[in-house]
Amino acid sequence: MIKYLGSKRRLIPVLEDLFVRSGACTALDMFTGTTRVARSFKAAGAHVTAVDMTRYAEVLARCYIATDADLVDSDRLAAEVARLNGLPGRRGYFTETFCETARYIQPFNGERIDAIRDDLEQHGDDPLFPVLLTSLIEAADRVDSTTGVQMAYLKGWSPRSHKPLDLRVPDLLPGSGAAVRGDAVDLAGRLGPFDLAYLDPPYNQHRYLGNYHVWETLVAWDAPEHYGIANKRIECRDPASASVFNRKGLMPDALGRVVAEIDAGVVVLSYNDESWMGLDDLMAACGDRGHVAALAFEADRYVGATIGIHNREGRKVGTPGRLRNLEYVLVAGPEDAVEHMVGPYGAARVARAA
Repeated sequence: MIKYLGSKRRLIPVLEDLFVRSGACTALDMFTGTTRVARSFKAAGAHVTAVDMTRYAEVLARCYIATDADLVDSDRLAAEVARLNGLPGRRGYFTETFCETARYIQPFNGERIDAIRDDLEQHGDDPLFPVLLTSLIEAADRVDSTTGVQMAYLKGWSPRSHKPLDLRVPDLLPGSGAAVRGDAVDLAGRLGPFDLAYLDPPYNQHRYLGNYHVWETLVAWDAPEHYGIANKRIECRDPASASVFNRKGLMPDALGRVVAEIDAGVVVLSYNDESWMGLDDLMAACGDRGHVAALAFEADRYVGATIGIHNREGRKVGTPGRLRNLEYVLVAGPEDAVEHMVGPYGAARVARAA
């Protein structure tokens, strides 16, 4: 699992329990990211459709959601991982761009990433391609030198960056699923029906494309033009690549449209209390789905919030903000179904923003 801003790791037990209590057999994860929630639904027996705008998220979903572990030749997969681990490094675009002119990963590992990715590019039609590419992404993440986002890199190499790149066999799940790349607003009314839909929209103006542009380029493998000290893909500053969910003035209407148009029996929405929409607005957006119940859970903020603000020389020039926030989980649908789902969480119920 790669380090990821907005990861729902702490909420997984709650979200999976809500799914199980709903009795659902099919599920939609509309903003899937690393597929953490989609995987938990699949592990609970669901046929899951995982959706996201980014190329890297699509590859992760093709690996973990669309691939059926029971249909994979595990011996061949292990042999391919071993073969890729044995390839000699070869300096290329990745090494130059992300290891030399920028410092996300040490050059000796970057050269191996270049060689492995070039090899994979020759086998794009192989059913194992998304699984092996996911293995490469996760291996690179384990030896990076960032705080977890790729808007910048550490001044000095992180301890983990000195370790050699090591591909591992991804932990695949049995069962089929689907991976879809596209915009949530465009797809909301075109997918389904589903028993349950899960929504975890972006919380602010920062695009995931920019936050994880290195993984986007590793998947696209298109040697794009780049800009700035972070060497971001040129498309990161193209307005056309922005989601309406990254625009404060457009986000509420967009979320309302997605909630209204999704063909699902129950909608589960997660958000937090330091974002653009307050709890009352979120409950209103879900109101047309029927009965709405809201839960709130205190959680640690993302690790970057704990280290303060630093300048380009690495000197601390600001202090951390608050270290905790509230994670909201809203459940909307028929009253009997919703109340059964949230029944064990009475202590977490909230009626309005604090």
